[in-house]
Amino acid sequence: MRGFFIEAIFIMKAQARHILVKTSEEAEQLKQRIAKGEAFDVLARKYSTCPSGKRGGDLGEVRPGQMVGAIDQVIFKKPLRTVHGPVKSKFGYHLVQVFYRD
Repeated sequence: MRGFFIEAIFIMKAQARHILVKTSEEAEQLKQRIAKGEAFDVLARKYSTCPSGKRGGDLGEVRPGQMVGAIDQVIFKKPLRTVHGPVKSKFGYHLVQVFYRD
C-alpha cells in the first residue's frame, strides 16, 4: 500500500494600501502631510494615479508576486502600519502602508 502525504502549503497574504504619483517630490510632500495628520485615504483619492486611489488606495489582500518587485518587498518585509516610501517602480513613486500579514 502506498502512503500519501498531504502537505499544507502556507501562502502569505497581506492587506495594504498605496498612493501612486509621478515624482518622488510629490510622494515626499504627501508623506509629510500624512505625518502631520492628514488622512492617507483622502490623499489617495485626490492624488493617486492608480485606479485603487478611488478606494482610498486600498489594494485589498495581496499575495507575494502580485505586485511589482519593489512594492512586494515593502508589503512583505517592512514594518506594519508605517508609511513607507517613496518607492520607485516602472509606474512612478509609491507610498505604501501595510495593515497586516498572515
